[in-house]
Amino acid sequence: MEIPEIPNLIHYAIPVFVITVIVEAILTVKVKLEDYEFKDASTSITMGLGNVAIGLFTKGLILGLFLWLYQFRVFTIPFTWWSWIILLFAEDFVYYWNHRIAHESRLFWASHVVHHSSQKYNLSTALRQTWTGSFYTFIFWLPLVVLGFHPIMILTQMSISLLYQYWIHTELIDKLPKWFEAIFNTPSHHRVHHATNPQYLDRNHAGIFIIWDKLFGTFEPEVEKPVYGLVKNIETHNPIKVAFIEWYNMLKDVFSSNTSIGKRLQYLLKPPGWKHDGTGILSTDLRKEWENKKREQ
Repeated sequence: MEIPEIPNLIHYAIPVFVITVIVEAILTVKVKLEDYEFKDASTSITMGLGNVAIGLFTKGLILGLFLWLYQFRVFTIPFTWWSWIILLFAEDFVYYWNHRIAHESRLFWASHVVHHSSQKYNLSTALRQTWTGSFYTFIFWLPLVVLGFHPIMILTQMSISLLYQYWIHTELIDKLPKWFEAIFNTPSHHRVHHATNPQYLDRNHAGIFIIWDKLFGTFEPEVEKPVYGLVKNIETHNPIKVAFIEWYNMLKDVFSSNTSIGKRLQYLLKPPGWKHDGTGILSTDLRKEWENKKREQ
């Protein structure tokens, strides 16, 4: 099978990121008449640059692992137009579950929390990426390799998905046409995902297609104005703390909790907020509380 040479799309997109972040900052001040948080944006950009630098190393390792696993594939799917269409949906399906589990398991939340740590929502927020996730979250894409998609195809589609999700990190775009909102992830849908309002917690995990959230019961439309950040914000612009504070807190719970080894290990698997003594408050608890109040109104 002939393998085409595909450039690193993320690297080519960096100039676009820079220009659009600057334009959005100007529009925020001039049109929305709001202050632009340059310190917060600087943290996000620093996290993004760190992610790209680490990716130069991890993507090589991931590609090597994918290529090794590819020899055990069930099918050999060629580089043709129809296979790219199938992969578009297959990779997005995998992304949905990776993203959803990143909110439901603290081990994966430890790296994903970085992306949610900003209390602002703009294009720079899209650049606030993990420094640790690429070392282990790739496991979700292994079934695509076994199925028969070439590793180059998979890594390319992963980049395309990431690039798509860049433009939806903005408040300057309101609701789009209903047909588009019904099928695709949009700024409105993704604002919900970044919000801490109880009804918005752990909702709209979509990458490109919002259909997965509607199919698996995690969709929530944007109605109330979103409040961004974390349920308990980390209150820092230090990139090192942003990158590793949840790893520190998680491992502290694992090694210092006064309970059995089995329950200590559950701090890795259970959702953020879980406590072995039952005192923890989960996002599902906050949503149920909101639902009960809504019924009483």
